[in-house]
Amino acid sequence: MPLLPIAVIFFSIFPLTDTDIWWHLACAREWVTTWTPVRMPVVNVHEYFQLVVGFVYSLGGAPLLVAFKAILWGTVFALFGCRAWQSLVAVVLLFIFRYHFEIRPVLFSLLFLGIYWNILPRIFEDCRSDSRKGAAISRCCFVALILAIQWLWCKFQGLYILGPLFALLVLLSTIWNSRKGGEKLSPKAVAWRVAFVLALFAMPFLHREGLNLFLYPFGLLDRLLGLTPSAAIFASEIAENRSPITLLLAGENVLESVLMIALCMMGIFAGLHSLRHSGATEGSESTSRNHLGIQCAALLVTSVLALVAERNFVLLLPVLLGIKNDHDHFSFKHLGSKFYNLLEIPRLRNSVAPLRMPRSCFFLLPVFFLLGLWARSLSAYDFSMVAYQRVPVDAANWMQKHPHSGRLFNDDRAGGYLAFVNPDDSTYIDGRFILKTAEFFENYLAYAAYPERFLSDADSLNMDRAIFPLRYYARWETLLQSLEKDSRWHPVYRDEYFVVFDKH
Repeated sequence: MPLLPIAVIFFSIFPLTDTDIWWHLACAREWVTTWTPVRMPVVNVHEYFQLVVGFVYSLGGAPLLVAFKAILWGTVFALFGCRAWQSLVAVVLLFIFRYHFEIRPVLFSLLFLGIYWNILPRIFEDCRSDSRKGAAISRCCFVALILAIQWLWCKFQGLYILGPLFALLVLLSTIWNSRKGGEKLSPKAVAWRVAFVLALFAMPFLHREGLNLFLYPFGLLDRLLGLTPSAAIFASEIAENRSPITLLLAGENVLESVLMIALCMMGIFAGLHSLRHSGATEGSESTSRNHLGIQCAALLVTSVLALVAERNFVLLLPVLLGIKNDHDHFSFKHLGSKFYNLLEIPRLRNSVAPLRMPRSCFFLLPVFFLLGLWARSLSAYDFSMVAYQRVPVDAANWMQKHPHSGRLFNDDRAGGYLAFVNPDDSTYIDGRFILKTAEFFENYLAYAAYPERFLSDADSLNMDRAIFPLRYYARWETLLQSLEKDSRWHPVYRDEYFVVFDKH
């Protein structure tokens, strides 16, 4: 098995740091909403993802879920053909961005896209293979498989739209190259390929949500880019929705932001450069040229998406490391070879041959060093594989033993975990911002800056308990100071990471 997928499996072993996973696990048991208003219509586009992770968690808890996601991430990079075993640069990048390898619905989107990456070009091959009976049967099986995956994908994540879009890209590239190479597709061959792509776009209508499910990706894009005034606050205030450029200017995650911007620009430049060369082959090499054009176009699209929002970087990384381009002089393997050549020791005075460092040592020794750093980091993890620094593990246990009569206010990142471990106590908000209006989200953020608004709403909405983080996402310092001074609110629980206030 290639080194890069194995490295990804190792680097993916860390506690469940993404707080949304707990909301998904709670929904696997029973659909969860907050006691505050929910934006209609409600479309649970992650239903199948929730069922899968809920089943895995029921078998072995968080440790098995971590092992499951590590194997899936390794599979993703293997599907995209990340086999550059000599690429030290690639392994270093995987190590730096290892905490992006979380258990999120986007993981299944990448898994499905990796399958499309390998199968769709075979489905859209030129018409000469249509005459072979075996090829026709194989193609029908591939078509059925892709249609089934697309139907499932619609209820795994809103990025299911990437499947039809990638198929459309493959179709356009196939038609273009067939005309350019002299072997034009027949009208019948073009017709069934177009029908296949349209069927992929129509898959949401085979679910009960129908039109609302079909429109979901457009609302998600709006929240990501802030195209409408109502979505602007979600695009600007949610960190993972912001561009790496914006994060860099704000001084957040400087190293990662710089690398993201550099890799995005490299992907855009290399993709354009490779597309220009993809038309250089003729005749019998048209299939290879077609595959190359598809991969370069995918590299361009994912690079632009990653430059728009940090959360999209995981879409770019497998494509960037997996693209195969003989004309591309910007590949990681090529860069590694260039750097290796600089290490050649000059010929000594009495030497017969130049002294050279073995190539395998140059690549493998630093890799083993990174794996050693990763192994050392495991000692800092809790065996429960739950990131207790990010979710209120002990505080939630205390709250279960000390119920209250009113309503709960909570930080958004704690909402999913509280709903999972203490479903009897309804939460104020969780990480599924798509279910909230812009006005509600703006008012929620205003509590941190204007404590008097929170105190007033707490009285009118019968909120008698509030839980806040103390270290991570500590935007609540001003509000906490006000609660400490207010005679009606008292801290009833505190640990290193969270504090609970009750109103008397």
